[in-house]
Amino acid sequence: MTIPPPKSAYAAAGVDIDAQEQGLARVKTLAKSTFTPGVLTEIGSFGGLFRPELAGMTEPVLVASADGVGTKLVVAKMAGGYSSVGRDLVNHCVNDILVQGAEPLFFMDYLGAGVLEPEKMVELVSGVADGCRENGCALLGGETAEMPGFYQPGDYELVGFIVGLVDRPKVLDGSKVQAGDVLVGLPSSGLHTNGYSLARKVVFEKAGLAIGDKAPWDKKRTVGESLLEPHLSYLKAIRPILGERALHGMAHITGGGITDNLPRILPVGTHALIRMGSWPIPELFHFLQETGEVETEEMLRVFNMGIGMILVADPKGLAEILGLLRSVGQKSWIIGTVQPGGAGVGYDLGTESPRVPSSG
Repeated sequence: MTIPPPKSAYAAAGVDIDAQEQGLARVKTLAKSTFTPGVLTEIGSFGGLFRPELAGMTEPVLVASADGVGTKLVVAKMAGGYSSVGRDLVNHCVNDILVQGAEPLFFMDYLGAGVLEPEKMVELVSGVADGCRENGCALLGGETAEMPGFYQPGDYELVGFIVGLVDRPKVLDGSKVQAGDVLVGLPSSGLHTNGYSLARKVVFEKAGLAIGDKAPWDKKRTVGESLLEPHLSYLKAIRPILGERALHGMAHITGGGITDNLPRILPVGTHALIRMGSWPIPELFHFLQETGEVETEEMLRVFNMGIGMILVADPKGLAEILGLLRSVGQKSWIIGTVQPGGAGVGYDLGTESPRVPSSG
């Protein structure tokens, strides 16, 4: 009679190294598919080595950012598939450095779980690899952590870290923004990666919808398909205008909406005036507001409301910027202006006297 090998003490404690290794072998192949000429190490090294191409740059500057996908992972779990959230993560991070004028060099991820199932691990990292390839950035490495007792079984945490490069004369930090500049909005694809805690409460608790139901706001898709629509990357659309003198700044509209994100690039002594009605707000947001009985002010601070990126442009060069966006098929709307005085963001709701936020 063959006696089976004893189960390791670590596996008995909830950490199965053998199962992890099965998943990691496939993950390494996925990561290698994203490698660019700058990658100098194989997956599995203690640290990733990367040699950036600096030709033509006068003063190279690295730009770094980190983020996660939040409770969108809960919706993915409900839908039974994680294939899209990795792309969400990469695109979110790419946009965060893009608004400072940087293009991505490499990306690293962290995947944590109570129990790391090899198939789920591969599915999650596959999405990350897809996002990296689409944005021309290398998945240089990462970390997988199986922590029973910390994460609940079936729950996953996905976090990304990105490093990009920009020549210092082309850095966008808001210092060029001034009163009179025009605000150009680029459409989002949906919720992107923010506001899911409130959205889930409205959709699944107040409205009583199931993940596989037809979405009341989009009859062609299920609730799950709509809510899991990937976060857009604006890199390909914005790359042609990086370095344009008329481009004074950009804001990625994520958690905090337009209300909290746009002021991050506004100089002291100015405020933004957004003209509501200047862009079509997707039906999803109307559904969330009406069903959830959410005030407009809160909607604008929680959700992107259909605007995923805002460009701040000199009106003298606006036509050229809009033309470059059109040339790559990027839809855009003029949604407001930068105004003197005050602070933050005001909204023109169509009244005779739009509210202007105070600086105090």
